[in-house]
Amino acid sequence: MSTETLLQSTQTVTADERDLKAAEQLSVVAAKLKQELGRVIIGQDEVLKQILIALLSKGHCLLEGVPGLAKTLMISSFADLLSLNFSRIQFTPDLMPSDITGTEILDEEEGTGRRHMRFVKGPLFGNIILADEINRTPPKTQAALLQAMQESKVTTAGQDFPLEPPFLVLGTQNPIEQEGTYPLPEAQLDRFMFRVNVNYPTYDEEVLIAEATTGQGLPTLSPLLEKKSILGLQKVVRRVLIARSVTEFAVQLARGTRPESDESPDFIKKYLTWGAGPRACQSMLMGAKAHALLDGRVHVSTEDIAYVAYPVLRHRLVTSFTAESDGIATDDIISMLIER
Repeated sequence: MSTETLLQSTQTVTADERDLKAAEQLSVVAAKLKQELGRVIIGQDEVLKQILIALLSKGHCLLEGVPGLAKTLMISSFADLLSLNFSRIQFTPDLMPSDITGTEILDEEEGTGRRHMRFVKGPLFGNIILADEINRTPPKTQAALLQAMQESKVTTAGQDFPLEPPFLVLGTQNPIEQEGTYPLPEAQLDRFMFRVNVNYPTYDEEVLIAEATTGQGLPTLSPLLEKKSILGLQKVVRRVLIARSVTEFAVQLARGTRPESDESPDFIKKYLTWGAGPRACQSMLMGAKAHALLDGRVHVSTEDIAYVAYPVLRHRLVTSFTAESDGIATDDIISMLIER
């Protein structure tokens, strides 16, 4: 779909009407995206939806799930449908920062014999980056990735190399094997907008997966959006309307997770040792705007905030020993907080 079709701009159409038209057309594209991906990926609709929300919000995602759930295939197919460049980086204990950002090499000009340094870009220079098993590489390499996520550029030898937008990092973690890993500290986890749980498929879905993957080859996917369209939609997301009461609802959720605050309920003081900071509130508002846009609306409701609260907050809350002994997970605490 062309940029002109998705984001019509004429002198006779107001900005609000143009945004509403973009929202309506985006909801149609999202349905087609789900349908097209369904030819390759069975299930995981919520995972794909949350990745699309993060992309429209200029955020990044941390995916957590056991091996064999088709995370790599899902993300590469997602990139193909959006006409975006896809790079996969397999993180290992011996991976160096220059292995992902790029390195300088010495070049010699033919004829003149002059030598000069030339920067060779690494796999980080793409649109959608799959950082596979991000917790298996040392902190120095993790820091290089996180710095690029935050600044959207790579700096080497005093020179900046900007990363082409849109830029989305999808880091994965294996929840069952923690031997020989370098867990990301809470301050670095906060750099990720969402933490998305990739769960096992249902029985019916797994039967379909078994049939589809042992038959003929995967179908070829046709792109549904262009880069310019995605960049335009990222601007539309920021113009989505949000009432003061809805903003206050998001702020109350974030502040309610802090055990030391007088505003937090008793179960927060019991089950949490650390709560979410202001960045969580910003992520909830941006994610809710993108969620509303996917639904064909240009205004945010409290339901949009409640939907994105789970992927935004679950990696920003540190549970206490009492929560672990009582079998209370972060999602349970978020549900209790929303109901309150």
